[in-house]
Amino acid sequence: MHKTFAATLAMLAISAPAWATEGDNAGSWMVRARAIAIVPDEDSTISAIGGEADFTDEVVPELDFTYFFTDNIAAELILATSKHDAKARNTAVGTVDVGSAWVLPPTLTLQYHFTQFDTFKPYLGAGINYTIYYNEDPGSQQSLKLDNDFGYALQAGVDVPLQGRWGWNIDVKKLFLDADGDWNDGAIHGDIELDPWIFGTGISYRF
Repeated sequence: MHKTFAATLAMLAISAPAWATEGDNAGSWMVRARAIAIVPDEDSTISAIGGEADFTDEVVPELDFTYFFTDNIAAELILATSKHDAKARNTAVGTVDVGSAWVLPPTLTLQYHFTQFDTFKPYLGAGINYTIYYNEDPGSQQSLKLDNDFGYALQAGVDVPLQGRWGWNIDVKKLFLDADGDWNDGAIHGDIELDPWIFGTGISYRF
């Protein structure tokens, strides 16, 4: 039993450095499937009734694709969508249900991957996103319209080899994006900086 366990550990140790370099050359791809926690970090100004916007945290699946230009330089396209409920708190009329919306923020980052480590590979990234709001539900209000907008993103993460071309990923992103909106045909307007933190982890495959 002990010999079998030791042999398994030795096999994993041998395969880990190979994973770290295999598939990283120019023209190769990596796909990841993550679970992500989206944690809005709002700052807002609401006309007419005052108060602050408060969006719910959500956990959703995410898919991303990475293309390596060189061993170190890559681009990553991040795809996920989530539904967030919103309230206006501390307004002149108390806490108000201001509805919900689905958020689709496709994000493209340019990354630098550090390749000097055998058993893990950290990276840093920065990029842009275009946030699309859809299926808005005004809740207790008469109407809701959120404005689509461009934003930017910062990213840090690490890939950890498992075996062969499989790996495990841990990733943190900060998106800087707005969710400006109008309620009740413009009677109430919110200037909202949503600026969510996104914490993710999942599996990766290189090819």
